Amino acid sequence: MGDSRSQPCSAFAALAMILTALALLRPMDHDESQYVAAAILTAHGLIPYRHFAYLQTPLQPYLFAPIALIAGTWTWPALRITNAFLGAATIAAIHRAARIGGASPRAATIAAALFATCDILLFSIGTARNDALPAACLALALPAIVRTARSEASRRDAVLIGALLATAATAKISYALPALTYGAWTLFRRSRRPWWTLLGAMPFALFTLALFVASPEGFLFGVIDFPSKAPAEWYLAHPWKLSNTAKIIDILKFLALGPALLAIIATAGKRDRWHRILDLLILAGLIAALAPVPTWRQYLLPMLPALFVRLALVWHAHPPGKAMRIVAVVFACAGLAPTVEAVASGSIPMLDAMRDAAMIRETLDREHVSGPVATLSPQFLPGRAIDPRFAAGPFYFRSVALLNAGQERQHRLVSHARIALLGQPPAILIGGEGAWSSGDDRIDATLATYAINRGYRAVPIRGTRFTLYVARPASPRPAPHNSR
Repeated sequence: MGDSRSQPCSAFAALAMILTALALLRPMDHDESQYVAAAILTAHGLIPYRHFAYLQTPLQPYLFAPIALIAGTWTWPALRITNAFLGAATIAAIHRAARIGGASPRAATIAAALFATCDILLFSIGTARNDALPAACLALALPAIVRTARSEASRRDAVLIGALLATAATAKISYALPALTYGAWTLFRRSRRPWWTLLGAMPFALFTLALFVASPEGFLFGVIDFPSKAPAEWYLAHPWKLSNTAKIIDILKFLALGPALLAIIATAGKRDRWHRILDLLILAGLIAALAPVPTWRQYLLPMLPALFVRLALVWHAHPPGKAMRIVAVVFACAGLAPTVEAVASGSIPMLDAMRDAAMIRETLDREHVSGPVATLSPQFLPGRAIDPRFAAGPFYFRSVALLNAGQERQHRLVSHARIALLGQPPAILIGGEGAWSSGDDRIDATLATYAINRGYRAVPIRGTRFTLYVARPASPRPAPHNSR
């Protein structure tokens, strides 16, 4: 009996360790900047939208702030490890939901394992972004959703589902559509306990409302305006990327990097009546992925948990033939390929980043700079040194006309189009935004040019690609001459 209980725990621990290793081996990505900075600044008592711009729904900085408080200068790898564990929980929840739905242990294990090879998942849980938390919450809700769909919902399940789906939506707005879809589905039958589901969601709705009330304009800009307008502005020079043709190609490519596309084909038209809620969640996740322009791989993650539960159920009822099994292996290998390529450098990028961060801290101390430091890479700075105006990393700075000068001051933001509003910060750090971090060297160069033109002193940071520009002390005013 003890052995049977320990097996799932051992499997989860092994899976979490593998995903953690992959997360630490994955190269740096500039997407992580705002999530690391937000967790650190929130841990220091700053409020998203009010004291710094946050370009997502607000829950993750608050949930991850205690991690930042404990981890200190190691917050960045700590958040990657946290996301790796959340990824393991997501995979385990899919297995559990499939078993509750009636799938055999073999079918549930195969479906969960295939899900684990999707590049969409592996990228999302291998970086310090905001994808792993909502995906885990959605997946952890699925066992209770399956129970509710197959029989009458218990009050406990209804509250749990409401809380988990609201957590997902409050961590990332694209999960709001699956959450609303489930809520609408409960309204068609009292046995699904819609009011208890709403009760579970209520604390997170009130939390979000409180942050909205604290800074309505900042909230609406970060959650609604920026995501809807910024991509079109940034890709204006590459309009094809914004076309429907590009969107279709990208979606098919991302789904084919792993067995997700195969799962869609394999589950088409094969369902029991209670599977309808899974289909609705899959469709809601797909629509949420289609809404932003352009579409990136992590946008497709909301549709995958329910999809692979469906796959387990279908393959339990209709086991795949030899040809299908071979194709599944091929797609699984395709899904693993980008991660294998990414981690095959022979180095440990996260350790390299921590060494760079240590050298940056040492240089700041030596130059007697306590902050704030203007940089497009705040994830390399200790919390006390982060300039809140750059909490969004490069993503607002590279914009041109999303806000006017007064709005930028109000939202505590600086764009390269109005870089004169930067003023004279004690220091400017460059080197973290470039092709090596999936970024653009040109916008980092804009900061460097500003520093040089303002007479900052360049201090190369030994052994790194970074340069710290330190403001020269102002010349003392001459004492007034007394001619008497």
